[in-house]
Amino acid sequence: MLEAGLCYVTGFEPAREALRELQETSGPYERYLPYALGDGNPQTLKVCPAPGAMTSLLEPDPLTQGLFTLFDRFGEVIDRVPLDTHRLDDVHEVEHLDLLKIDIQGGELAVFQNGRKKLAEAVAIQTEVSFITVYQNQPPFGEVDLELRHQGFVPHCIPGEVKKWAIGDFALGDPYRALNQILETDIVYVRDFIHPGGMSDEQLKHLAMIAHYCYGSFDLAFRCVRLLEDSRAVEAGSSQRYLEICRSTVRYKRALWWAQYSVARLKYRMRGWPNSAAPARVRTTDQTPEAVRQRKLRRTK
Repeated sequence: MLEAGLCYVTGFEPAREALRELQETSGPYERYLPYALGDGNPQTLKVCPAPGAMTSLLEPDPLTQGLFTLFDRFGEVIDRVPLDTHRLDDVHEVEHLDLLKIDIQGGELAVFQNGRKKLAEAVAIQTEVSFITVYQNQPPFGEVDLELRHQGFVPHCIPGEVKKWAIGDFALGDPYRALNQILETDIVYVRDFIHPGGMSDEQLKHLAMIAHYCYGSFDLAFRCVRLLEDSRAVEAGSSQRYLEICRSTVRYKRALWWAQYSVARLKYRMRGWPNSAAPARVRTTDQTPEAVRQRKLRRTK
């Protein structure tokens, strides 16, 4: 959508160096603001070493760290930086919001609670949620879920993997290989499409585009187009035309998947073949086809 000029992206980055890099590489439909989103009060940023990405406005929880020991080297606070936060509702540069994608290490609920006016226009939110909290006073998944449902959103999909972590020092072989304990994931919430009466025609259009282009949720996009067709906001037959587009897309993706699968299968089979780099066998003069034939004739006689 961004490459096609179908949307405009506004990002937030309070760190100067990171902000400068984003601004230098941004395209014509992107902008980045030097704000840290939160509850609008002064905070202290707890800086943790990379690449663990545990830097947060919240304090790492030593109890959780002690149990999930692989966090030990990521959760050490090496610096504390005073920081002013901004309420999403107070960011005047953002006049309209359709999709919010957020991952700020446990501070997401404060942004939602202090951005209800802006989010009233939004149709989708992708946020990180934690089933096991790794920071002190971090809101767990249930609190985030209740807030977003209160604002009229429902869970739609998990676009990536659910992160799992090994409990304690238990390890069989690879210490990073977890068993069943889920830790965190990204989850996408969308406006309640089951009871769509609170959505305007424009919101339905935007939700259809986001569902189609961002998440491949063709069924949700089709639901939006059908609702728009019922309210005569789009031409009659639009839902059927969209369905045909989806069928063509699915056929293309199926063909692409089959091609990728065939290539992967060929590579797997080639592992068992003789090493192509091995020295080639050179046939000597007495091993020519004629010499071999003469030897066979002599043995026959």
